Amino acid sequence: MSKPFDMKLFLNGILVGSHTTRLRHLRQAKIIQAAISDRWQRNNPWTWQRKHLAWFLKHYLDNHSEATRYYYRLTVQLIMSRLGRSWPLP
Repeated sequence: MSKPFDMKLFLNGILVGSHTTRLRHLRQAKIIQAAISDRWQRNNPWTWQRKHLAWFLKHYLDNHSEATRYYYRLTVQLIMSRLGRSWPLP
């Protein structure tokens, strides 16, 4: 059996800002990971495609406030930066 993907290790080198900001990004990245894993069974960010992150931002966060969507968008941009990708987001 394989180990679960460690999001903290994945984002460790790229996280910047205050301690609270880093914790928020980690918490939100784990929520993104869980949502994508439940929907598409892809728990590893290296296997994610643009459609997975776009789905999360458009549909999963549909009933959340604009501020919440903004902060999740920042986390998604951080994940994409770590992956070395620059997709336009919805």
